[in-house]
Amino acid sequence: MTFQQLGLMPQLLENVRRSGYETPTPIQQATIPLVLGKKDVLGCAQTGTGKTAAFALPILQNLAKEPRKSDAPRVIRALILTPTRELALQIYENFVAYGKKVPVNACVIFGGVNQQSQIEALHRGADVVVACPGRLCDLMNQGYVRLDWVNTFVLDEADRMLDMGFIHDVRRIAGKLPQKHQTLLFSATMPAEVEKLAMEMLNDPETVKVDPVSSPVEAIDQCLYYVDKANKKHLLAHLLKDPAVENALVFSRTRHGADRIVRDLSRAGIDAVAIHGDKSQNARQVALNRFKTGDCKVLVATDIAARGLDIAGLSHVFNYDMPMEPEAYVHRIGRTGRAGHTGNAISFCCIDEVKQLNQVEKLIGRRLPTRESDWPMEVTTPSEPKPRQPMPAKVNMRGEALPERKPRPSVPAKSLPPRRSGQSITIGKDGKMQVQPAKPSRPVNPAKKGLAKPVQRVNRHRKG
Repeated sequence: MTFQQLGLMPQLLENVRRSGYETPTPIQQATIPLVLGKKDVLGCAQTGTGKTAAFALPILQNLAKEPRKSDAPRVIRALILTPTRELALQIYENFVAYGKKVPVNACVIFGGVNQQSQIEALHRGADVVVACPGRLCDLMNQGYVRLDWVNTFVLDEADRMLDMGFIHDVRRIAGKLPQKHQTLLFSATMPAEVEKLAMEMLNDPETVKVDPVSSPVEAIDQCLYYVDKANKKHLLAHLLKDPAVENALVFSRTRHGADRIVRDLSRAGIDAVAIHGDKSQNARQVALNRFKTGDCKVLVATDIAARGLDIAGLSHVFNYDMPMEPEAYVHRIGRTGRAGHTGNAISFCCIDEVKQLNQVEKLIGRRLPTRESDWPMEVTTPSEPKPRQPMPAKVNMRGEALPERKPRPSVPAKSLPPRRSGQSITIGKDGKMQVQPAKPSRPVNPAKKGLAKPVQRVNRHRKG
């Protein structure tokens, strides 16, 4: 089947061809006709199968066939929600690439940057808005965004939305949409929470399931190295110096771990950049652009980059740390082997990660083939879990613990001398007691004793 057989307009076909795509993927073949027919769709397909084009192309065609009048205000007619800033920017770039010379404007909204440029884009007019829920809710509260005319609503990476705690924002945004609209919900996995959300938001949907998450792309060559935690940095640097590694995406479990890997690679003479949630949006975008343009060979990331990022021609993915959730393994390695290309996925496993490895192999239904290295695993005893540090009672604005105040020495009640009427006892900083003498009382005017006399009112203006 070709894109032309899916009923797309000539300009979209030309833009798709310029983007380098010739044959639609299974999810695109099944979804595009349904979206063109204004049907609600629940799509489930693993990462890297072209879900973005599956909804972007038909949305562009539906909007182009219903152009706004010249004297009518430009309003938001399609809204796409996505969990991460990188994915939002990538979807926006796809809309721009697929929509060249098509009378449809798009803009992107996400947090971490100044909102002024996004507000100006909305004022200029946007038919399609790609947004992260947090920033979109902020702009709605400020009155810059209205969703009264949205006729197509897309929730991309719905399972990730639930993981990142966006469900309340999603429901709030969905409540602002007009009663009659088309809803498209896409997810790489289909947990019970996603199905519940789908039943709340979709109206008689068509379900499309292609390539479940438990089946990794067959074009990816996967292997495993057993290595001690302390030697992972040496093995990674050794493998990255192989000329066969054109570029590599390295996954770390934590943000601090990602920064540490970049420092270790720098000491080994390998240029690397990191992206994670602690970095600003501008820093993350600069790092990603350096990697995509080939200026930097290695990108180190947390699982924030495991979903949705489309990096053309990525040759290798390294799991420096095994993921805590086995599904994340499939999403990680899905960054390579995209669009019909081959790829390589290499995982490191120390003794503390054997449990996570077993969960991954159970999910994918096979054992990962092992390879030997100059740093074989020698530590076979799991390390003791670190005791949790108690949280400080008080912290400052930067989250740093404040020093605890030394309590003043207490004096037992029995040692206090009997206090006479009017006397006061104070305890100084040195802990010594001081008895203050009673203040002398004021002498009482004997004329004021007893009952008060009635007040006699005198009219001073009355002349006697």
